Order: sequence, then C-alpha cells, then structure tokens
Amino acid sequence: MNFFADKQTQDDLNIQGRQRNNSIARLFDTIVTAGGRKLMDSMFQQPLTSAVEINSRSSIFKYFAGQAISLPFTCEEFGVMEDYLSSGQGSSLAASVVDVVVKKVLQIAVQHREYVQLNTAVCETIVLLNKFYAFVNQLPDEQSPYKEQLDSIKKIFANTRFSWLQAEANVKRLSLAKLIKYNYLLRTGSQKQLQELTQMIFQLDVYIAVSAVGKLKGFCYALALPGNTNTITATGLYHPMVENAVGNTLVMHQDSNVLFLTGANMAGKSTLMKSFGVAIYLAHMGFPVAASHMEFSVKDGLYSSINVPDNLGMGYSHFYAEVLRIKTVAQEVAADKNLVVIFDELFKGTNVKDAYDATLAITGAFSENRNCLFMISTHIIEVGETLRKQRSNFRFAYLPTEMNGSIPRYTYRLEDGITSDRHGMMIIENEGILDLIRSKTK
Repeated sequence: MNFFADKQTQDDLNIQGRQRNNSIARLFDTIVTAGGRKLMDSMFQQPLTSAVEINSRSSIFKYFAGQAISLPFTCEEFGVMEDYLSSGQGSSLAASVVDVVVKKVLQIAVQHREYVQLNTAVCETIVLLNKFYAFVNQLPDEQSPYKEQLDSIKKIFANTRFSWLQAEANVKRLSLAKLIKYNYLLRTGSQKQLQELTQMIFQLDVYIAVSAVGKLKGFCYALALPGNTNTITATGLYHPMVENAVGNTLVMHQDSNVLFLTGANMAGKSTLMKSFGVAIYLAHMGFPVAASHMEFSVKDGLYSSINVPDNLGMGYSHFYAEVLRIKTVAQEVAADKNLVVIFDELFKGTNVKDAYDATLAITGAFSENRNCLFMISTHIIEVGETLRKQRSNFRFAYLPTEMNGSIPRYTYRLEDGITSDRHGMMIIENEGILDLIRSKTK
C-alpha cells in the first residue's frame, strides 16, 4: 500500500507536474534521462508507507549527496544509445548479418547512409557503456547503502558477453565483421543484461539529481519511524520554494495531536501549512526535506483543505464545497486510517456565527482521533479560547504581526498562544482603495 494524497491535496500543495511553475516536482527535475524522469514521476505518484523502505531510499540519496558527481554522459548521448538498443531487438544472428550486409551494399552502390548511421550508433553505444563502467568503478562501495545496486551493475559488466567491451573503449569506426558481431551482441545477445543496466542507470540518474538538489538547497533527510509511534518533529521547517524563508519548529504527538493556528492575513499561516504538508509528502518519498532536522511516524495518507473551489457546474457554493471536503476527510478518519490533516480557515464561505459553531464542533470531533495529526487555522479566535478550556491535546500557536506605525511587519516566527491580530482594514487603507473610490465618486 502506498501513502495517499488525493488530487485536492496535490493541488493545494502544488506537488506534481514538472511543467507547472513552482511545483515541487519541478524543483527536483534535473534528471538527464527520459527514463529517469518517468521513474521520478512514479516516485511522486507513489510515496512509501514502510519506514524501512523510506530510510533505505533516503540513505542512498544522502550517500550520493556526499559524492559530488554527475552522470558521464548527456541526455542526447544517452538518447542515441536508447534509440539504437530499442530498434532491431530480438533478431536472429542470420537476420542481423543480412541486415548489416545489405546496408553495407547499399552504401557502396548508392551511398546510402544507413550503414554509416548504424556504425556510428554502435560506436557511440560502446563508448557510453565504457564511460559508465569507468564511472561506477570510481564509486566507493565499502559500507555504502548503494553497494547492492553497485554490485549488480559490476556483475553485468563482468558477464562474458561483455568481455570485448573494454578493448573497444575509444572506437570511432568498426569493420564490417566487428559491426556484425557487436550489433548482434548489443541488440540481441545481451538484450536482457542491457535492459537491466538501463533501469539501473535510470535509478542512478534520480539518485544523483535529487541528492544534488537537496545538497544545493541545504535540505535534510527525515528519519522515518514506525506508524504506531504517532509523532512528528520538524526543526527549521520552511517552504522549499520560498527564498530566504524563516524556519519554524513543529512538534506533534499523540498527546498533542492538534496544532491550532491563528494570525492576521499575510502573517504566513497558509505558507506554514503548505510547508508542513510538502515536508510530510517528501518525507514519505524518502526525498530531502526543507528543514534542518525531521523525524516522523509513517502515515497512511495526507489530506488538506486550503484552496477548495466552488463547483458551478454541480451547483455547489463555496461553503457546500467545504462541507463536502470535510465529509471526505471525516470518512477517511472514521475508517481508522492514520492521517495527517491540514485545514486552512474552516468554513470561510459562511457567516461568522455558523463558522464559529461549525469550526468548534468539527475541530473538537476530529481531535478525538489520537492516531491522526491535525493542523487547523482560523481567524475566529473565540473558537480557540473555547477549545483551550475544553481540550488538553491542542497546541495553540500563532504567527505574530509587529506594527511600525500603521505599517505591519511579519516575523513568520511561530509563537505559542492565540492572537487577536486583525489588520485587514489597515491594509485596505494603506493601499488607498477607499480614497480611490471616494475620488471617483466626487
């Protein structure tokens, strides 16, 4: 079973989609090979739920972060080898001989270029394979988390089918006899081994690319703990797409499984919640996380309600869309799943009285599920004051606003407590909106 996050959550956190601006997937997209990109896409689509598998993957990323290396070929060079190996696979020796000889005859008779193109492709494939072999032999393998995969790569190259390979390391043109021999060996005789090797190159591509991004950004690798411990500790947590971001510390566990967040508009609540969600998601992938330290219990999934749209086609108002979203999450929580849940400003689509009653009731009901962790923000501070008297498993925190005259300044530093900061009208006045309207009226 894989860690689950539905489309709404993916969209809220801008996780997937290498083509989307500021997506988390795009951040890590420094892959060389097309196969490596597909592999990384599948990792984003299927985060892990095993602490052992997560820690194993993250240890490999961490290992490559310490190597400061890159693959010894370009995307174009690898593409030549991929295209060559994928065409003409499985031909018999006789068919392979006839194919090459015919190409040679056509070259002599009518200057046909297929023979030259084949010769070039075989030579470039041989050179690339030798480059890769030299590259993996430079990697330290003692006490390395990548040792098993490294041994598998070396075992392929040690196969007798490749005994000729190193002797042709710098080949630029092959004789007809050698071209017939090597073309058959590469496309048919060693087809299985080269398919395995290609998949390992894709994996290596992802390991090198992701670890390089993590090192460049100064990210950490989260330690995965068994799910029954129900705890998350993140130090210096920030959003990976925000430059010069301020880090915050979050500690959640079974006896304090709800973080109740308040703060003025623009104080950073939504960014903090997205930072938390992104960190949870990446941690379950074994990817580097935007924090200085993180430990977490493995969860079944992540749900968020941050940017819930109305649905005019279905006739749903914004409020009803919020209600349906909360119902979806409630069904998952009721199914006894171990979840992380993020709600940003519950029931902002209705009046203040209903929003107060609903936020109080829903938050209190959710908090009784101690196997789940909740982060909930609101502008209705009265809910927080009531819950503080009723519940012992809440942490109440806020993002403060410091005033310089009529100009607000945001620290983005999480502090304990509940804030009554409200500066919406002040921001409107500072922007001169009312003066513009009055001026137009006059």
